[in-house]
Amino acid sequence: MPQTLLLRLPPAGEEETEWLMLDEGAESSMVRQRGSLTLAAAVARSAKVVVLAPAGEILFAEPELPPTSGAKLLRAVPFALEEQLTEDVDQLSFAVGRRRPSGGTPVAVVSLEVMRGWLARLAEAGLEPQAMYPDISLMPDNPGQTVLWLEGVRLAVKRPGALPFAVELSPVKEALVVAGVIADPLDTSEQAHVPESALLYISREDWERTKDEFEAVVGSFDSIKVQLLADGPLPWLSHSLNNPDVVNLLQGEFARTANYGDNWRKWRVAAGLAAALLVVHVGAQALQLHRAQRDSAELDSQMAQVFAMALPSEPAPSGSEARRRMQSRLERIRKAGAGPEYFLRSLQVLGGAVASAPQTKIDALSYREQSLDLQVTAPDLAAMNRLSQRIAQQGLSADIQSSTPVAGGVEAHLQVHAPGAKK
Repeated sequence: MPQTLLLRLPPAGEEETEWLMLDEGAESSMVRQRGSLTLAAAVARSAKVVVLAPAGEILFAEPELPPTSGAKLLRAVPFALEEQLTEDVDQLSFAVGRRRPSGGTPVAVVSLEVMRGWLARLAEAGLEPQAMYPDISLMPDNPGQTVLWLEGVRLAVKRPGALPFAVELSPVKEALVVAGVIADPLDTSEQAHVPESALLYISREDWERTKDEFEAVVGSFDSIKVQLLADGPLPWLSHSLNNPDVVNLLQGEFARTANYGDNWRKWRVAAGLAAALLVVHVGAQALQLHRAQRDSAELDSQMAQVFAMALPSEPAPSGSEARRRMQSRLERIRKAGAGPEYFLRSLQVLGGAVASAPQTKIDALSYREQSLDLQVTAPDLAAMNRLSQRIAQQGLSADIQSSTPVAGGVEAHLQVHAPGAKK
């Protein structure tokens, strides 16, 4: 089953990181693991690699962009954000998300130097990410509540329908005030702060460290519910991996290109089997065609023999032409009223029956009193009986008068006559 390695980039200056292996349905198939990037690469093997980047290095914005896409849209982003940027746009990487119904488009901005550094560390360990997301962008949206995520001194905030953001500040009360989650006690403006209903996600260790600080400000919330992340944040964040609104940082210069070599190695066995099946199919069709051509040539030869016996004064044409010319001659005879009716009818039936009986030939033929007397050679007596049956199916009678075994088959005296004819 295809798997995904969900990996957090280690903080600057640290080698150890954490990851989680997910199955196709984005459900964790094992517990969170910790170790070096090299160890993570060994665990990943052929799994799809998704990397979570620290949001502290990323600027989030939601400008209104022109209705275009691709490279044109990326070129328009710097102009839409020029008032919010302090660095040279040539030194920045821009990643664009899906346009929101409100008209704004989520944009993530990262320094080119930082992005290249992240990807270099991953490549050095043997990891090639197929997607890279800001870690806080996977925070779930909760209608009617403000979602908080405290990790160390970083407080991430996501309000319903809004982009997430983070502040790094201690103590907790100051971080909540700067984030605008609770009222600032030093704010003397007349505009009253509306208490928010919040849902706090926090690890057990961080909760033990800060629970007294949260208890001190609980009155500043309309309500607050604490959800402990017993296994860390990765299983919680993994539920938003399939969210189409999450912005992938691998765009522009860092867009992932298809690795055709890897794809070929994955599919070459299936391609080889498909090619072998095609060869077998073509071979079978060629064999059937060869057999059909051989049978057709044999029938043509038999029709030419019948033509030569019926019209000995004319040069024998090919099988298909012999049949056409005999039918044409019979039609002319019928229209002219020449010749006995039963004789022509008997020849027509006999020609069709012999043409459908391979290896059966007529050695001699005579007509007398509405009856045809034939000397016929066939592979066996069963073939002779089938010839009689085919003639009978056309409304004539065919009686085997005698039969004699000969080399290569049987020779028989066959009498064909119309019903009621004198025998």
